Amino acid sequence: MGRPSKALLDRERIGATALALVDEQGDFSVPQIARRLGVQTASVYHHVDGRTGIVELLRIQVSAAMDLTALDLRPWDVALDAWARSYRAAFAAHPRAIPLLTLSQVAAPEVLVHYERTVALLREAGFPLPAVMPLLTAVENLVLGSALDLAAPATVWDTDADTPLLAEAMDAAGPSRADTAFELALAALLTQARTLLP
Repeated sequence: MGRPSKALLDRERIGATALALVDEQGDFSVPQIARRLGVQTASVYHHVDGRTGIVELLRIQVSAAMDLTALDLRPWDVALDAWARSYRAAFAAHPRAIPLLTLSQVAAPEVLVHYERTVALLREAGFPLPAVMPLLTAVENLVLGSALDLAAPATVWDTDADTPLLAEAMDAAGPSRADTAFELALAALLTQARTLLP
């Protein structure tokens, strides 16, 4: 029998399968990936460096939906705002991947380019070097927290007769509470960031 015209296994298929498993159950195992792809577990290991390598493929899969061109916009705050929104949307589509991804070092060049470009944007705008990583980290904290918030139950707090003020505030916030909170936090972050410029 000749070789198949298309490879049965590649890094992209492994990453996509792992992401589907994470979306379904919050985690993955290499044997599960192999079963889904109809191959032996050892075959998966020929393409990736164990679980750590698969986690990095997850990161590549999720980050592919982020808009790198947003960082070409000017001025800097318009670019950072647009990039943060695309970042949030990408991770909100796969919230169960967030805990897995935050526990390992970012190594994929396809993902690191986002951070490199963001640092370049902030340096070009005139931010002092010591302020750059705290600002970038603050954006990440906001984005990832908000992406998780979007996946939370519609009613996060279980109110009763002992929490009437909380119940009233929840009703007043309405169904778009998470989006309203993100807008508030992003605007506040950008306002504070402007004070860091010389």
